[in-house]
Amino acid sequence: MDVTPKKTRKPARPAIPASNDAWRATNLGRLLNQAVQRFEESVLAKMVAAGHGQFTLSHISVTRNLDVQGTRATEIAKRASITKQSLGELVLQLEKLGIVMREPDPSDGRAKIVRFTPQGMLWLEQFHQAVEETEAEIAAALGPKLYLALKEGLLGYTGRHQT
Repeated sequence: MDVTPKKTRKPARPAIPASNDAWRATNLGRLLNQAVQRFEESVLAKMVAAGHGQFTLSHISVTRNLDVQGTRATEIAKRASITKQSLGELVLQLEKLGIVMREPDPSDGRAKIVRFTPQGMLWLEQFHQAVEETEAEIAAALGPKLYLALKEGLLGYTGRHQT
């Protein structure tokens, strides 16, 4: 009599039907992410066409989180969800491009305030134009009523208000 235990096989996992996986491609988070990517690619292409091809989305993330009157470097890093070290490198690159400058914070000499230079303010105006053109393209694609509803809905969801 053979006393060797029989090998038992684990039952195979049932395959997930493809129809149950569709939510991954159509959930709101993924769609919003894809919309942001398309929006940023459009804005960046417009900036390249305006002669600003040396800028990256990382640079734009810094300038997008920089208040016109200036912002502490630590606050920009927080808003942009990047490390202070990464921000420091990006600010250095933007300084070399003449877009921003750093100066000591008058209330705390250890901290730095990042400000747009006069050239940076001109860049910001071109960026504003690129954003407006991209938003106009979205409005044309969605129709003005749906575009406004989308924008108002996102403003409400993010806890911001139109100013």
